Amino acid sequence: MMRRLQEIRIPAPQFAVALRESLAQGYGRDDLRADALAGLTVGIVAIPLAMALAIASGVPPQYGLYTCIVAGLVIALSGGSRVNVSGPTAAFVVILLPITHAYGVGGLVVASLMAGFILLAMGWLRLGGLVQFIPHPVTTGFTAGIAVVIASLQVKDLLGLETEAAGAHFFERLQGIIAALPSFHGVDAAVGALTLALMLWWPRLKWRVPAHLPALLAGALFAALVGWLLPEHQAATVGSRFSYSIDGILHQGIPALPPLLVWPWELPGADGHAVGLSFAMIHALIGPALAIAMLGAIESLLCAVVADGLAGTKHNPNAELVGQGLGNIIAPFFGGFAATAAIARTATNVRAGARSPIAAAVHAVVVLLAVIGFAGLLAYLPMASLAALLLIVAWNMSEVKHVINTLKVAPASDVAVLLVCFFLTVVFDMVVAVGVGVVLAALLFMRRMAELTGTELVTPREHPHLADLPPQVAVYDINGPLFFGAAEKALDNLRQVSPEVRVVVIDMTDVTMMDMTALVAFDSLVKNMRKKKVALVICGLLPRLATKLANAGITPEEDVLSICDNLGQAREVALGLAKA
Repeated sequence: MMRRLQEIRIPAPQFAVALRESLAQGYGRDDLRADALAGLTVGIVAIPLAMALAIASGVPPQYGLYTCIVAGLVIALSGGSRVNVSGPTAAFVVILLPITHAYGVGGLVVASLMAGFILLAMGWLRLGGLVQFIPHPVTTGFTAGIAVVIASLQVKDLLGLETEAAGAHFFERLQGIIAALPSFHGVDAAVGALTLALMLWWPRLKWRVPAHLPALLAGALFAALVGWLLPEHQAATVGSRFSYSIDGILHQGIPALPPLLVWPWELPGADGHAVGLSFAMIHALIGPALAIAMLGAIESLLCAVVADGLAGTKHNPNAELVGQGLGNIIAPFFGGFAATAAIARTATNVRAGARSPIAAAVHAVVVLLAVIGFAGLLAYLPMASLAALLLIVAWNMSEVKHVINTLKVAPASDVAVLLVCFFLTVVFDMVVAVGVGVVLAALLFMRRMAELTGTELVTPREHPHLADLPPQVAVYDINGPLFFGAAEKALDNLRQVSPEVRVVVIDMTDVTMMDMTALVAFDSLVKNMRKKKVALVICGLLPRLATKLANAGITPEEDVLSICDNLGQAREVALGLAKA
């Protein structure tokens, strides 16, 4: 026993693989200059997105910036992708907002901390490759559903509606929006429309400046101009909506301070008091933490695959999960919440010339400098402009053209999975959608595999080894894997032999696997044939399958079961049994 325990080796965690590989290949001044410029570009792009995503997740905007700074830096330096850029992402909103409503910002960061440990364990156990087994229709369906949910959450700020907190479910939010339409605020709607129009029009200029930067600037200037000309018609801004306290003095906007060390469980819950750390709290948040970890793993590894295609690199999935785990463990101690790799920011990073994880680290430093030096200016960003920004993010996430094309060309089973995941994400939540979608896709796949597995009667003219066999001998050929979805159907056909048949030869040359259901079905078949006084001859078994049968107690038995190497040998055995 002690020898066996000593032979068990826990795989060592893979840490900072991308950074070490980049430095090992030679890293010079030109590389640093390219990474610095790329990091500066992505940092500028990330600032308004981080604020908007924090607001959409139900917390003040500075928490999104803290997530960019801390998690973005840690994941870049410790992960497995050279060009991934991590921070808050739109996909998380549907999971994080209900946590914030129920447990406040304290519960949100504690759940993120727990998710970090789960991600770290996934990377340590080398589970990065398992993400590829999530079917494409599932990811397409829940991503499109998330886009619809995000869009529905932006209507309130886009139109300046006065509503209560967003409902937990889609139809509740829809009812709340309809009920609040009389509170429509024209200035907010005009600011949002201007921002949205500029973001849609800007790409036609084919300039390298990201569309949302001039659009947000124009929205802020327009809101300030209207507020100056018509003081009674002020647009809602970050500064008017959010405040913070220093030394008991209340200030508007976001603090011009770097992320400061804080115990996550000392942050306020939904009731305004410290959320605390207890078994009851951990028990309540384990489900949300698993959801954050699962989505974080999917999102970060999918992003790494996209990044590899853009940059010609190759990521290490397990090291990336380790980096994501460390980022989500450390960030909550500085007010950050759930982070993962962001495809849009990563693509911007690659197009800006990034060569190593140093670029993503520079992006985090740029966000930090913006918080310290320009927090006052960020307070002038209109809420309607940030809502318009997230509407564009939601539209890009939805990939409507791809979804429509999938609905046209995909098999009916894949279309069903996509629509079920989309519907469940919108009506319930992403966790239910992914769980049901994966199970449904697996069941449909097993049905297709079962349809490929079959048993057919072989006639003498179809095979030279079967010539001159008497009518008392029947030969069956089993094709395909014998698993719980196919074994019973395939072997059940063998029970329906003609009364004159005394020997059944089963050719299993094309059987590639057998599970426990198949072994049980074989055992039942042997007993059934013994009662009918029909002898079985099995041939063509792969060695590992023969071992499985032996381990299950299905062994040769005189006049009942014979096991042969090939069909020719089986023919001779069958002839002897038929004459006996």
